[in-house]
Amino acid sequence: MPKRGKKYLEATKNINAQEKLNLSEGVKKAIDASYAKFDETVDVAVRLGVDPRHADQMVRGTVVLPNGLGKEVRVLVFAKGEKEKEALDANADFVGNDDLVDKIKDGWFDFDKAVATPDMMGTVGKIGRLLGPRGLMPNAKTGTVTFDIAKVVQELKAGKIDFRAEKAGIVHVPMGKVSFGVEKILQNMTAFLEVIVKLKPASSKGTYFKSIAVSTTMGPGVKIDPAYVKDFLK
Repeated sequence: MPKRGKKYLEATKNINAQEKLNLSEGVKKAIDASYAKFDETVDVAVRLGVDPRHADQMVRGTVVLPNGLGKEVRVLVFAKGEKEKEALDANADFVGNDDLVDKIKDGWFDFDKAVATPDMMGTVGKIGRLLGPRGLMPNAKTGTVTFDIAKVVQELKAGKIDFRAEKAGIVHVPMGKVSFGVEKILQNMTAFLEVIVKLKPASSKGTYFKSIAVSTTMGPGVKIDPAYVKDFLK
Protein backbone atom coordinates (compact mmCIF):
# COMPACT_ATOMS: atom_id res chain seq x y z
CA MET A 1 0.00 0.00 0.00
CA PRO A 2 1.51 3.37 -1.03
CA LYS A 3 2.35 5.86 1.69
CA ARG A 4 0.28 9.02 1.85
CA GLY A 5 1.76 12.45 2.45
CA LYS A 6 1.09 14.50 5.58
CA LYS A 7 -1.11 16.98 3.72
CA TYR A 8 -3.25 14.22 2.26
CA LEU A 9 -3.66 12.54 5.64
CA GLU A 10 -4.58 15.89 7.19
CA ALA A 11 -7.19 16.41 4.45
CA THR A 12 -8.86 13.07 5.25
CA LYS A 13 -9.40 13.83 8.95
CA ASN A 14 -12.83 15.33 8.36
CA ILE A 15 -13.93 12.67 5.87
CA ASN A 16 -15.58 9.44 6.95
CA ALA A 17 -14.71 6.87 4.27
CA GLN A 18 -17.93 4.95 4.94
CA GLU A 19 -20.28 7.94 5.02
CA LYS A 20 -22.38 8.79 1.97
CA LEU A 21 -23.47 12.41 1.66
CA ASN A 22 -25.90 14.33 -0.49
CA LEU A 23 -24.48 16.22 -3.48
CA SER A 24 -24.15 19.61 -1.80
CA GLU A 25 -22.43 18.24 1.30
CA GLY A 26 -20.18 15.98 -0.77
CA VAL A 27 -18.99 18.73 -3.07
CA LYS A 28 -18.34 21.05 -0.12
CA LYS A 29 -16.31 18.39 1.71
CA ALA A 30 -14.26 17.61 -1.40
CA ILE A 31 -13.49 21.29 -1.98
CA ASP A 32 -12.67 21.86 1.70
CA ALA A 33 -10.28 18.90 1.56
CA SER A 34 -8.25 20.35 -1.32
CA TYR A 35 -4.78 21.43 -0.22
CA ALA A 36 -2.55 21.90 -3.28
CA LYS A 37 -1.04 25.31 -4.02
CA PHE A 38 -2.57 25.26 -7.52
CA ASP A 39 -6.26 25.50 -8.41
CA GLU A 40 -7.22 21.83 -8.34
CA THR A 41 -9.79 20.29 -10.69
CA VAL A 42 -12.94 18.85 -9.16
CA ASP A 43 -13.71 15.41 -10.63
CA VAL A 44 -16.73 13.16 -10.39
CA ALA A 45 -16.73 9.39 -10.92
CA VAL A 46 -20.05 7.63 -11.45
CA ARG A 47 -20.26 3.83 -11.48
CA LEU A 48 -23.28 2.76 -13.49
CA GLY A 49 -25.20 -0.50 -13.54
CA VAL A 50 -24.23 -1.22 -17.14
CA ASP A 51 -21.89 -3.61 -18.95
CA PRO A 52 -20.14 -1.56 -21.67
CA ARG A 53 -18.92 -4.79 -23.29
CA HIS A 54 -22.44 -5.02 -24.73
CA ALA A 55 -23.08 -2.36 -27.40
CA ASP A 56 -26.64 -1.79 -26.19
CA GLN A 57 -25.37 -0.88 -22.71
CA MET A 58 -22.65 1.59 -23.69
CA VAL A 59 -23.24 5.00 -22.10
CA ARG A 60 -21.60 7.71 -24.17
CA GLY A 61 -22.48 11.34 -24.71
CA THR A 62 -21.61 15.01 -24.44
CA VAL A 63 -22.63 17.87 -22.17
CA VAL A 64 -21.97 21.59 -22.19
CA LEU A 65 -21.10 22.55 -18.61
CA PRO A 66 -22.88 25.85 -17.79
CA ASN A 67 -19.83 27.23 -15.98
CA GLY A 68 -17.18 25.73 -18.24
CA LEU A 69 -14.06 23.93 -17.04
CA GLY A 70 -12.10 26.91 -15.76
CA LYS A 71 -9.37 26.56 -18.35
CA GLU A 72 -8.70 27.64 -21.91
CA VAL A 73 -9.63 24.91 -24.41
CA ARG A 74 -7.47 24.96 -27.53
CA VAL A 75 -9.55 23.85 -30.51
CA LEU A 76 -8.11 22.65 -33.80
CA VAL A 77 -10.29 22.44 -36.92
CA PHE A 78 -9.62 20.44 -40.08
CA ALA A 79 -11.52 22.24 -42.85
CA LYS A 80 -11.27 23.74 -46.33
CA GLY A 81 -12.61 26.81 -48.10
CA GLU A 82 -15.48 28.68 -46.46
CA LYS A 83 -15.45 26.36 -43.45
CA GLU A 84 -11.90 27.52 -42.65
CA LYS A 85 -13.15 31.10 -42.40
CA GLU A 86 -16.15 29.96 -40.32
CA ALA A 87 -13.79 28.24 -37.89
CA LEU A 88 -11.56 31.31 -37.59
CA ASP A 89 -14.58 33.57 -37.05
CA ALA A 90 -15.67 31.22 -34.23
CA ASN A 91 -12.24 31.72 -32.58
CA ALA A 92 -10.80 28.28 -33.30
CA ASP A 93 -7.14 28.27 -32.28
CA PHE A 94 -5.78 26.32 -35.24
CA VAL A 95 -7.40 25.88 -38.66
CA GLY A 96 -6.11 24.07 -41.71
CA ASN A 97 -6.03 20.77 -43.57
CA ASP A 98 -3.02 19.01 -45.08
CA ASP A 99 -0.65 21.43 -43.35
CA LEU A 100 -2.00 20.45 -39.92
CA VAL A 101 -1.86 16.76 -40.79
CA ASP A 102 1.84 17.11 -41.67
CA LYS A 103 2.49 19.06 -38.48
CA ILE A 104 0.87 16.35 -36.35
CA LYS A 105 2.85 13.66 -38.17
CA ASP A 106 5.96 15.53 -37.01
CA GLY A 107 4.86 15.23 -33.37
CA TRP A 108 2.90 18.43 -32.70
CA PHE A 109 -0.07 18.05 -30.33
CA ASP A 110 -0.51 21.49 -28.72
CA PHE A 111 -4.31 21.40 -28.78
CA ASP A 112 -7.07 19.96 -26.58
CA LYS A 113 -9.90 19.19 -29.02
CA ALA A 114 -10.07 18.46 -32.73
CA VAL A 115 -13.00 19.05 -35.08
CA ALA A 116 -13.30 18.10 -38.74
CA THR A 117 -15.77 18.61 -41.55
CA PRO A 118 -17.00 15.29 -43.01
CA ASP A 119 -15.16 15.87 -46.30
CA MET A 120 -11.86 16.05 -44.38
CA MET A 121 -12.15 12.70 -42.64
CA GLY A 122 -10.36 10.82 -45.42
CA THR A 123 -7.33 13.02 -44.80
CA VAL A 124 -7.66 13.04 -41.01
CA GLY A 125 -7.94 9.24 -41.04
CA LYS A 126 -4.28 9.08 -42.09
CA ILE A 127 -3.28 10.26 -38.61
CA GLY A 128 -5.97 8.36 -36.71
CA ARG A 129 -3.37 6.15 -35.03
CA LEU A 130 -1.75 9.31 -33.65
CA LEU A 131 -4.92 11.12 -32.59
CA GLY A 132 -6.94 8.13 -31.34
CA PRO A 133 -4.80 7.06 -28.35
CA ARG A 134 -4.74 10.69 -27.17
CA GLY A 135 -8.51 11.06 -27.36
CA LEU A 136 -8.17 13.70 -30.08
CA MET A 137 -9.73 11.93 -33.07
CA PRO A 138 -12.83 13.76 -34.39
CA ASN A 139 -15.89 11.56 -33.99
CA ALA A 140 -19.41 11.96 -35.35
CA LYS A 141 -20.85 10.39 -32.17
CA THR A 142 -19.47 13.24 -30.05
CA GLY A 143 -20.41 15.91 -32.61
CA THR A 144 -16.85 16.74 -33.67
CA VAL A 145 -17.33 15.62 -37.27
CA THR A 146 -19.74 18.19 -38.66
CA PHE A 147 -20.30 21.01 -41.11
CA ASP A 148 -21.75 23.13 -38.28
CA ILE A 149 -18.25 24.26 -37.36
CA ALA A 150 -19.05 27.55 -35.63
CA LYS A 151 -21.50 26.00 -33.18
CA VAL A 152 -19.19 23.13 -32.21
CA VAL A 153 -16.13 25.36 -31.76
CA GLN A 154 -18.07 27.75 -29.54
CA GLU A 155 -19.46 24.86 -27.44
CA LEU A 156 -16.02 23.29 -26.98
CA LYS A 157 -14.46 26.56 -25.90
CA ALA A 158 -17.40 27.16 -23.53
CA GLY A 159 -16.82 23.85 -21.74
CA LYS A 160 -18.40 21.03 -23.74
CA ILE A 161 -17.04 17.65 -22.69
CA ASP A 162 -17.53 14.16 -24.06
CA PHE A 163 -17.59 11.05 -21.92
CA ARG A 164 -18.05 7.29 -22.11
CA ALA A 165 -18.31 4.46 -19.65
CA GLU A 166 -15.08 2.54 -19.05
CA LYS A 167 -14.92 -1.27 -18.90
CA ALA A 168 -16.13 -1.33 -15.30
CA GLY A 169 -19.09 0.94 -16.12
CA ILE A 170 -17.44 4.02 -14.60
CA VAL A 171 -17.82 7.48 -16.13
CA HIS A 172 -15.12 9.88 -14.94
CA VAL A 173 -15.28 13.57 -15.87
CA PRO A 174 -13.97 16.97 -14.65
CA MET A 175 -16.51 19.42 -13.24
CA GLY A 176 -14.45 22.60 -13.02
CA LYS A 177 -11.99 24.13 -10.56
CA VAL A 178 -11.94 24.39 -6.77
CA SER A 179 -12.08 28.18 -7.17
CA PHE A 180 -15.56 27.85 -8.72
CA GLY A 181 -17.03 27.22 -5.29
CA VAL A 182 -19.80 24.79 -4.36
CA GLU A 183 -22.69 26.35 -6.31
CA LYS A 184 -21.00 26.46 -9.71
CA ILE A 185 -19.68 22.92 -9.33
CA LEU A 186 -23.19 21.76 -8.40
CA GLN A 187 -24.62 23.47 -11.48
CA ASN A 188 -22.10 21.66 -13.67
CA MET A 189 -22.79 18.35 -11.93
CA THR A 190 -26.53 18.80 -12.38
CA ALA A 191 -26.12 19.34 -16.12
CA PHE A 192 -23.90 16.24 -16.36
CA LEU A 193 -26.13 13.96 -14.27
CA GLU A 194 -29.25 15.02 -16.18
CA VAL A 195 -27.59 13.82 -19.40
CA ILE A 196 -26.49 10.56 -17.73
CA VAL A 197 -30.08 9.89 -16.65
CA LYS A 198 -31.38 10.46 -20.19
CA LEU A 199 -28.77 8.06 -21.58
CA LYS A 200 -29.84 5.10 -19.42
CA PRO A 201 -29.92 2.07 -21.75
CA ALA A 202 -33.25 0.28 -22.01
CA SER A 203 -31.39 -3.00 -21.49
CA SER A 204 -29.89 -1.84 -18.18
CA LYS A 205 -31.72 -3.60 -15.34
CA GLY A 206 -31.59 -2.98 -11.61
CA THR A 207 -29.83 -0.04 -10.00
CA TYR A 208 -28.50 2.46 -12.55
CA PHE A 209 -26.44 4.67 -10.22
CA LYS A 210 -24.25 2.20 -8.31
CA SER A 211 -21.94 4.73 -6.68
CA ILE A 212 -20.77 8.33 -7.01
CA ALA A 213 -17.59 9.93 -5.71
CA VAL A 214 -16.26 13.48 -5.86
CA SER A 215 -12.62 14.44 -5.42
CA THR A 216 -10.10 17.10 -6.30
CA THR A 217 -6.85 16.52 -8.20
CA MET A 218 -4.79 15.82 -5.08
CA GLY A 219 -7.51 15.35 -2.46
CA PRO A 220 -9.35 12.31 -1.09
CA GLY A 221 -12.58 10.99 -2.56
CA VAL A 222 -15.92 11.80 -0.95
CA LYS A 223 -18.79 9.35 -1.40
CA ILE A 224 -22.19 10.57 -2.57
CA ASP A 225 -25.37 8.65 -1.81
CA PRO A 226 -26.94 7.87 -5.25
CA ALA A 227 -30.36 7.97 -3.58
CA TYR A 228 -30.08 11.77 -3.41
CA VAL A 229 -29.54 12.21 -7.16
CA LYS A 230 -33.15 11.89 -8.30
CA ASP A 231 -34.34 14.33 -5.63
CA PHE A 232 -31.56 16.77 -6.51
CA LEU A 233 -32.42 16.74 -10.22
CA LYS A 234 -36.15 17.43 -9.67
